Amino acid sequence: MSRAREIADLGGSADAGGITGRNLVINGAMKVSQRGTSFTAQGYSLDRWYHQLSGGTSTTTQETFSLGSEVAGFSKYLKQATSTGNNYCGLLYKVEDVKSLPEGKATFSFYAKGTNPAGGSYTVRLARISRVSPYSTDSTPLSSTVTLTSSWQRFVYTFDVPSFSGLGTVDNTSHLYISIHQADGDTGTAAWELNLTGVQLEVGQTATPFEHEDFGTTLAKCQRYYVKFEPQGSYTNYAFGSVTNGTTAEVHASLPVTMRDEPVIETSATLGNFRTWDGGGGYTVTSINQGNYSNLNVGSINVGCSGGGMTTGRAVKLQDNGVQTGNFIAFKAEL
Repeated sequence: MSRAREIADLGGSADAGGITGRNLVINGAMKVSQRGTSFTAQGYSLDRWYHQLSGGTSTTTQETFSLGSEVAGFSKYLKQATSTGNNYCGLLYKVEDVKSLPEGKATFSFYAKGTNPAGGSYTVRLARISRVSPYSTDSTPLSSTVTLTSSWQRFVYTFDVPSFSGLGTVDNTSHLYISIHQADGDTGTAAWELNLTGVQLEVGQTATPFEHEDFGTTLAKCQRYYVKFEPQGSYTNYAFGSVTNGTTAEVHASLPVTMRDEPVIETSATLGNFRTWDGGGGYTVTSINQGNYSNLNVGSINVGCSGGGMTTGRAVKLQDNGVQTGNFIAFKAEL
C-alpha cells in the first residue's frame, strides 16, 4: 500500500549526513537540458524526462527561478503547460535496471505547483518493467494521486517494494517506470499546468533532503543516455577517421562517457551544413549513418558525400560547413 504525505517545510536543501548516491533519479533538479529548452512534440525534453502527449497538446520548458524566489536551493524547474488535456498526458521517467530498488520500503518525493486536470488531480505511479520486448510489467508498487495548488510544496510517497520472485526474464531494457500524468480515463480537455523540480527516489521510508549535485556530475550521468555535439565555432570538428572511397568515409567521435547501450545517431535536419575534409578539399555531406561500434565510448559514423573527389585512405574529419545555427550530431541510448 502506498502512503502519501505533504511536507509544508520547503527548507533544508543540504544532503542528509553527507550520504551521496541515494537518489535514483538523474536530473531531478532539472538543470541539464541538452536537447533545448522548449518542446511541443512527444519525446524526450529535459534530459531523462519524456514529454508524453497521449492526444493532448502541451509545451514543456526548462524554467529558471527568479532571483530571491528559489525553492529549497533549486535554480531550475520543468514546466508542462497543457492547453488541451487528455488521458495520460504528462511526464515520464525511466530508472535504469528494475532491480535498482530492492525489496522493502522506498520513498518518492518531489516539489510541485500548478493547476489540475479536469478530473481534479494527477496520477503518480511507479511500475517495474522487466523488459521492453515483449513488454512485461511485473508490479506497480506505487499508484497514488496528487492535487496541486499555486504554491510550491513537497509531496512524499512511501511505499512497499515487493520481492523479485515473480519478476521473470530481465534484460538490459528493464527499468522502473515513473509517471506523473493526467489520470487514466480522464479525457477532459481543460488546460492545466504542472511545475516540477526536486524529484527523488530513494531506498527507505524517510524522505531525506534532496541530493543536490554540481552541474558537471549530473551532465555526465545524463550522457550515459544522450550526448549532443554542437558547433563551438566555424568548421567545428565532430569526428575523425579515414576515407573509404571517393564519396564515403568512416569517422569516429570520442564520447565523454560510456553509454548505456549501442547508441542511435541523431543529426540536425540540413545535412548540407556538414562537410568532410581530407586535406585536399571539403565535400558536402549527403548522408550520416550509424557505423560499426567497437565499444560504447566511441561513436562510429558512416558519411556519404556528393560529387566524389576524396582520396581513399586519407585521414578525414567531419565538421560543420561554416553554418553553425541549429547544427548538431547526437548519440542516443535511452531506455
